[in-house]
Formats: sequence, structure tokens, C-alpha cells
Amino acid sequence: MITIPAAPPAIRPESGADKLDPHEKMRIRAAAFRATKLYPGPVGELLAKELLDWEGFGYRFGGHTLTARLVDHVLGAALPTGGTA
Repeated sequence: MITIPAAPPAIRPESGADKLDPHEKMRIRAAAFRATKLYPGPVGELLAKELLDWEGFGYRFGGHTLTARLVDHVLGAALPTGGTA
């Protein structure tokens, strides 16, 4: 006979276990806005969308190392001065 393991208990929203720290949410949103200034055009738009989507839902899947590094990079990088290259 095959035994199917029981599903893990669902995380209840009121438990707080599935919520992102408010300070981290603020950093991610700031990085999303800044990404459009740092990388004008489709690249910045894509980065901003991905960061906002991750902030809204994706963090629940774990694997936040790459996203955290991206946020640190975007917030720490110097913005272009507006001159032509």
C-alpha cells in the first residue's frame, strides 16, 4: 500500500510568517523606482517590475539572495549624470 504524506499546514496570514519586514518592503520599492533611473528604457522597467512583483508576492517562495543583492546594487550605484556617452 502506498502512503501519501499529509500536506504541511497552511501558513495563516495572521501569523505574520508570510509577511515581509516593512523596512525591507520600503527598500525594495525604492530600488524599483531607482532602477528606472539607473537603467533607462526596457531594462529598468523590467527590473522595477520584477522587484515590485517580488515584494508583493515572490518573497513567499524564498530564494531572496539574488533579489537582496540586486536591491543593494541598485540602491548603492551612482545615477547617470545626464550627459551623453
